[in-house]
Order: sequence, then C-alpha cells, then structure tokens
Amino acid sequence: MKKMLAAVLHDFNNLVLEEVAVPQPVNYGEVVVRIKACGFCATDYKAITGRRRNVTFPFIPGHEPSGIVAAVGPGVTHFKEGDEVIVQPSGYCGMCEDCRSGNTHYCKYAFTTGGDGPVDVWDGAFAEYMKTKENTLFHKPVNLSFDEGALAEPLSGAWKGVIQYSGMTLGEDVVIIGTGGIGLMCLMVARAAGAGKLIAIDTSEYARRQALALGATHALNPLDKNIKEQVYDILPRGPDLIIEAAGPIEAVKLMVNLRRRGTRWNVFGITTHETFELDGGLTHFLEGRMDASFGTTPLAMTRSIHLMETGLIDIKKTISHRFPLARIHEAVAAMAIPERNKVMVNP
Repeated sequence: MKKMLAAVLHDFNNLVLEEVAVPQPVNYGEVVVRIKACGFCATDYKAITGRRRNVTFPFIPGHEPSGIVAAVGPGVTHFKEGDEVIVQPSGYCGMCEDCRSGNTHYCKYAFTTGGDGPVDVWDGAFAEYMKTKENTLFHKPVNLSFDEGALAEPLSGAWKGVIQYSGMTLGEDVVIIGTGGIGLMCLMVARAAGAGKLIAIDTSEYARRQALALGATHALNPLDKNIKEQVYDILPRGPDLIIEAAGPIEAVKLMVNLRRRGTRWNVFGITTHETFELDGGLTHFLEGRMDASFGTTPLAMTRSIHLMETGLIDIKKTISHRFPLARIHEAVAAMAIPERNKVMVNP
C-alpha cells in the first residue's frame, strides 16, 4: 500500500509526523487531491493545542488546501487527474432543504476535511494527499499560485461575513477588531468594497502596521484606556459596521461597547463557548443588527476566487510564513507569535 507523510494529531499537543496510507477514492464522487499548499487556520491551532475540544483522535488537521487531482472515483465527471484545484473543506449532500436553499454549510449530512463544525470529520490537508468529494472542488485559475488558491476558503469566509451577511455598502465606516490572518482578509474585502474610514484594532503593533499597509485608514490599540473615545474621535457618528475577527471574548465585549444606534455587528472570530452580556433595553433602543458567520458556501468560494483572479484582492500580501510539511512543528510555533499573519504549509 502506498504511503504518504502526514501530521497526525494523536492527542492535544501531540502532533506527530508519520507515514500513513494514501487515501483511495473508492466511493461514488470521491476524489483524491495531491496537496500543494494549505493555510494554517486558528481553528487548526486551537485543535492542536487543546483550546478546541471537539476533536476525535487520531486526526489530520488542515482545511485550507489547494492541489492537483491525483485520482478520481466512480461518478466523477467534472474533474480529471492532473487538474489544478482549490478545495472547499465543507462537504455537503446537495439535496436536503438547507443545501437547496443555498445554505450548504447547514447541511445535515455535511462532512469537513480537517476542519470544524460537522460531526463527520475526514482527514485534512496537513498531508501529501487528501480525500474529498467532487462537489467541494473548484478549478484553480491559471494566474493564481497554489498558495493563493489555498487562501480562497478563508477569504470566502471574509466575503460572506462582511458583504453577504453584514451587508457592507460603499462609503460605510467600518471597524475591524483583530487583524491577524482572517481580520486582514475582512479588512481587504471592506477596502475593495469601498469602505469610508476603516479602523483596525489589534493589541499587536505588527498587526496594526500590516493593517495600515493593506488599507486601514487608522490602527488603534484596544489596551488603551480611552479606546472608545479614540474610535469616536475618528467616527463622531460611530461605526456603521463592526467586525470581530479576533477570537478572545474581550474583543466581543469591545465590539458591544463601540455600538451606536443602527450599528451592525458581526460575531465572526470567536469560536469558543464563552459568554458576554447585553443590556436588553439599550440593545433594543440602539436598534442594531447582530450577525455571525461561520464556514463557507459554493457562492462565497466563487466570489472569493473571482476577487483574487481579477486582482481586486492581492491575497498573497497576507502570507507571513511558509513551511514544508516536514517542518510542521515550526509552523505550529509560528502560530503562537504576534509577528505573523497567514502561515502556509507546503507538502
């Protein structure tokens, strides 16, 4: 049986590089992809370090891949061996009510490759090969690198949250709390969509510098005692839209504190089960709208790929580190440092 190198998580903080069997596309619609690039998401990092506990071992993480079709199973008609592809991590049946309504990420029969959300979790892309289904694949445009293609999934989440769900429109003033990898993508989407004033908030000086370089009009430190005053000095009316893309509960609490009447706010970054309080009467009279966004859909993936293909977003500017799969533990260590944006793994 053919073997491949993979990073296998056997327990929290126990990620092991080892030889495992190459997956085979034996069932209807299955495809095996030779992985060329995979983004390292905070969701992966939380699973590896134990902050995210809904993990069944052993498990191969990595859910932001691109690569080349290596083998196809029965019934595959739209892709063939040798095709360069971008992979959506969330698989879906296509036939249930949610799928037919366009909400494939709600599918009751969903699976995920290396990610989070569905109960059915397949091995991911911190490996030389990965198995998925044909309907998760997109043809990679020839003018995009594999690294860029791998970032279509997180960029699609940013588009889905900022544009599709929170409805950002031309000229609106936007605050992005947290400008790591996904926060920068939210910022770039907002910039491309014509944001007016665009305020980045992050504890990291490095992240603030990166945000300014990629289109923020202002960058603030949330640890400043007068952070709300600073925001309202820049935006006397207050923000039209606030995106929380940081993760810690403190970021959500700051978002709640920055609202004015009519502010829309999106709980995007936090994925752990922590709580925050809302003043019911104040929330009622502010008449704001809270959204949240997780996962992606074929529509969001298509929009994301088009944004990169047309040059509206230069996603490679978000990449700060690259590691071969054999140095996966260095990639894990890089995820813990503040001076990084998007970490890429290249099997």
